Amino acid sequence: MTARFVRLAETGRLLIRFTVDGHPAEALEGDTLLVALLGNVRSVRSSEFGDGRRAGFCLMGACQDCWVWTARGERLRACSTPVAEGMAILTDATEAVW
Repeated sequence: MTARFVRLAETGRLLIRFTVDGHPAEALEGDTLLVALLGNVRSVRSSEFGDGRRAGFCLMGACQDCWVWTARGERLRACSTPVAEGMAILTDATEAVW
């Protein structure tokens, strides 16, 4: 996996381990899920309006551009969800497509 974000500071917080599409990933305690994802991968999800990949847009919970899913099918807004130890995140929709 190639990260979009590079952490330059705040490296002293507790390490959190989670998975993205089945691949192991790491973040720091207190990171949002969006920061955690982009610290490990280039994009967050596929666009339902085109063929491009998306990496979040507003970063503050307004644009709806950072939805991801848990392995259990729960939909999460990555920019306003704290990352947690053991999360299993999927970047492709598990919901039915209309």
